[in-house]
Amino acid sequence: MTGIHSTAIIDPKAQLDSSVSVGPYSVIGPHIRVGAGTTIGAHCVIEGHTTIGQDNRIFQFNSLGAIPQDKKYAGEPCELVIGDRNTIREFCTFNIGSPGDVGVTRVGDDNWIMAYVHLAHDCQVGNHTIFANNSQLAGHVHVGDWVILGGFTVVHQFVRLGPHSMTAMCALLFADLPPFVMCQGQPAEARSMNFEGLRRRGFSPERISAVKGMHKALYREGLTLDQARTRIDELALDHPEAEPDVQLMSSFLAHTSPQRGIVR
Repeated sequence: MTGIHSTAIIDPKAQLDSSVSVGPYSVIGPHIRVGAGTTIGAHCVIEGHTTIGQDNRIFQFNSLGAIPQDKKYAGEPCELVIGDRNTIREFCTFNIGSPGDVGVTRVGDDNWIMAYVHLAHDCQVGNHTIFANNSQLAGHVHVGDWVILGGFTVVHQFVRLGPHSMTAMCALLFADLPPFVMCQGQPAEARSMNFEGLRRRGFSPERISAVKGMHKALYREGLTLDQARTRIDELALDHPEAEPDVQLMSSFLAHTSPQRGIVR
């Protein structure tokens, strides 16, 4: 394995594809699997039961797979699973899961994760997300596809962020952030929908019109959440092309607990 620096310490039981490169002074434990084409920078520590897919770029000074920051954790063999083609910049900390949830912290594919990001135990991150510097996720947070977190965003435990949502810098989330919604503030409040992001992803004018209707129902008409859900369901009749988007929003709102609520 010519890509392994002579100062790296790799447990003989670790399973690294022959094309993996590892930088100076990195430490890789026994229960690690790393797929083809992944590069690991200098001074990284990868431990626990951690699986890393193909073609990831892991920069220097990362800690991946450490035990959760949870006093209830008692050494159970929980996991960290990272998909393919992710970029993980400097000084990130991703913890394994905990027995109090699914036991797995999971990161999908094609995510762009900047420096000093923390993923606590049992976080579930989708695909094509962008986490700006110092984004911090507490335990059990779920992040949908195409979410963008502004720098210094802080997310409370068990909060969910719907697909295509976005936070401004220094946003503080105590409630679920519905799909497509842009938020700002401490605590975060809804400001608009992520229309520009949707256009860049190829959303048609009809689909964007339906998203505007969702925004109006949730934030402009003074409706209760149940009333807004009914109004949103009706949008599929006027915008057939946007039916999957309406279903995405409806499903997300249906799984929001009354105690936590949504960002409004």
